[in-house]
Amino acid sequence: MSGEIEEDEGRRRQRKLEEAVEVKSLRRIISAYLNYPEAAEEDVRRYERSFKKLPPAHKALLPHYPSKFQSLRRCISMNAYFIFNMLQAFEPPLDMSQDVDICEDSHLETFGIEHCHSEEGNASSCQSASTGGRMCCSNHAQACSQERSSIMSNPTADEVQSEHQHEPISGSCAGEVGNKKDIVECCGIDVADSNGNVFSYPHDWLDPSLQLNVPLVDVDKVRCIIRNIARDWAAEGERERDQCYKPILEELDTLFPNRCKESPPACLVPGAGLGRLALEISCLGFISQGNEFSYYMMISSSFILNHTVTTGQWTIYPWIHSNCNSLSENDQLRPVSIPDIHPASAGITEGFSMCGGDFVEVYNDSSQIGAWDAVVTCFFIDTAHNIIEYIEIISRILKEGGVWINFGPLLYHFADMYGQEDEMSIELSLEDVKKIAFHYGFHLKKEQTIETTYTTNPRSMMQNHYHAAFWTMQKKRTSTT
Repeated sequence: MSGEIEEDEGRRRQRKLEEAVEVKSLRRIISAYLNYPEAAEEDVRRYERSFKKLPPAHKALLPHYPSKFQSLRRCISMNAYFIFNMLQAFEPPLDMSQDVDICEDSHLETFGIEHCHSEEGNASSCQSASTGGRMCCSNHAQACSQERSSIMSNPTADEVQSEHQHEPISGSCAGEVGNKKDIVECCGIDVADSNGNVFSYPHDWLDPSLQLNVPLVDVDKVRCIIRNIARDWAAEGERERDQCYKPILEELDTLFPNRCKESPPACLVPGAGLGRLALEISCLGFISQGNEFSYYMMISSSFILNHTVTTGQWTIYPWIHSNCNSLSENDQLRPVSIPDIHPASAGITEGFSMCGGDFVEVYNDSSQIGAWDAVVTCFFIDTAHNIIEYIEIISRILKEGGVWINFGPLLYHFADMYGQEDEMSIELSLEDVKKIAFHYGFHLKKEQTIETTYTTNPRSMMQNHYHAAFWTMQKKRTSTT
């Protein structure tokens, strides 16, 4: 009996440790978002220091540069305004007030990886500190149509892009962004209850004094998310979506011609990112479920899917963080309006959901066997430590005769994890990937190569292109006698 008690106590301690690690990981991600304006402001200061080192004669050739720096600050403030609205709307699935000192930072490096096939520098993936395991499944269709009043006034894009964009803007958001507390106050997060009592932060975990100091690489992931938002939820991202999503949607439409509302086919989208593809599949008449591991992505997708009330509600500036390969300053400073569609009005099919958690842990479960008519993977299969395991699970969860539609490169995310000797990474060629798929009962119905980009600034002088593998495979039916 005492042995069982000790075993139960050991399990409780382990669960407490795991949850503490998850809370610390989530705090780190929230801290990265909160650190965004301060880190971006430091970049502007660096630009100013370089400009000041120019000889007077060279400075005279660039009289507009001081005004450009102020414009960058205003763009940063607009991005920060969006981020803080997003964080305010986020409801953590964990108790963020609990003590996390029992866990060590070494745990954090193992939590999550997310796609960020960026055109800036070498195309690479962005590691995240996302939490692992099963989190939640929630229907995003319901709250979308509920109009929500904002406690803040939105600065306008015209303040940045007008003819007088270089003139000072009055108000606390103009000029230099000093620290996290300044930007929280700048964005108006102080609120009052019905009795007039003022509360500085509606969520205690948003109090800047409680935030972690995070490495700049974490803030880079926030910049990556801003570019991903432009890809998935702006008119400017339509070209990339047409390259990647349109072939998938057309293939699903062809393969399932007789969809009916009474019994729609079910489609899973692992690595759903910000949710646009999963939503588009739902609008085709499928019960669509997106699965995402990254809290960076989930915080953003939940906000856009659940808390936008109209098209073009928000303005962001996704291209301000690189001075390289710009054709003009206006290209770099141009605003992007999001979302380009209102999710609640898009015509989604009942049953649309987003499920947070690691693909292997969530779907490698007996309840998932033969549950799906289709699995769609877009820029996903190369996120695996073990791509064979991904393929095995995809085969297992598909019904007999179900289809697997894949689009993307093989930029294995754990391929260059230097200094982490135990980090598993199985990096197969496309030929070997297909052989493994055949082993797990797939046969190839369609295959082609499609050229595409990923979160690329369409007006940049540098464009990284992928020759992405696009295929449709069908799970063989068991022969009957």
